Amino acid sequence: MAALTVAGLLLASTSVNLILEGAEKSNPAVYGEMVQIDEGTINVSRSGDAGPTIVLLSGLGTPSPVLDFAPLIRELGGFQTVVVEGFGYGYSDMDARPRTVENIAEELHEVLSKLAIKTPYTLMGHSIGGFYTLYYANRYPQEVSALIGIDPTVPAGKMSTSEEPNSREMPAENNFWAHIPSTTGLVRWATALGYGEPGGDSYTSAERQQMRQMTSWTFGNQSVTDETLRVGENAAKLQDARYPGNLPVLDFISQESMDQNADWLGAHERQLANVKRQELVVLQGPHYLHWTQSKVMAQKISDFLSQSGPK
Repeated sequence: MAALTVAGLLLASTSVNLILEGAEKSNPAVYGEMVQIDEGTINVSRSGDAGPTIVLLSGLGTPSPVLDFAPLIRELGGFQTVVVEGFGYGYSDMDARPRTVENIAEELHEVLSKLAIKTPYTLMGHSIGGFYTLYYANRYPQEVSALIGIDPTVPAGKMSTSEEPNSREMPAENNFWAHIPSTTGLVRWATALGYGEPGGDSYTSAERQQMRQMTSWTFGNQSVTDETLRVGENAAKLQDARYPGNLPVLDFISQESMDQNADWLGAHERQLANVKRQELVVLQGPHYLHWTQSKVMAQKISDFLSQSGPK
């Protein structure tokens, strides 16, 4: 009897979720511009028309990178900012080829080239985005003027608890089970109760509502599932990689991440050991530092990049 009750509730939840999602997607508050590359369509948002360019990459599974970075972008008024929503994120295609570090970097390069983004630019990566900025800076060194990390994941160190799945598993060909919480509406109801809600008061109510919707839409999609299961594979490829020594690097480190991982700060210090101009800034707050520390971060970014010479 209990099993039948649970099954009935899940069926009802699934039906309601499908109706709500259909209504939401019929009139979405789309932002950015769609860029067609060989592998599919990627959504990109550009802000500002003057100043140096900063290209932002989100953390693993962030439903809407553009909205997630909104408080920081508002504070970076003296810069041109470009947020690239990779496959599986935001309004980009949800299906993609294997999420290897090579493919992700190649797609990013193709998007920026198609948009004729002036080089060199600063790359800023949050969390797992640190993998891709590290690889990209070595693969396309002439196109990068500086690197900024927001509590970036270090492949040679222990990964943060938020990015430590069964990372040695081979990616699944079918993400049916990963997407079930979204299909059945469980993610929708969880976000309504505050699951994954950004801290602080830097987001508008409309932004928060849209992020809740997009969390439900994108959760467990094929691309992010594949990327998650390749974390270990990609980390192994990057384990001996180092930043180019003459490339300025600024890392913001979360005190909360340091409290959870005793080697978090040490791993970042070792990664930067060969960099001539580098700075580590420890800030109070969670792994998503830009939720609450955007103003402080923007000032430090401005100061750091102004000392790195013209872009």
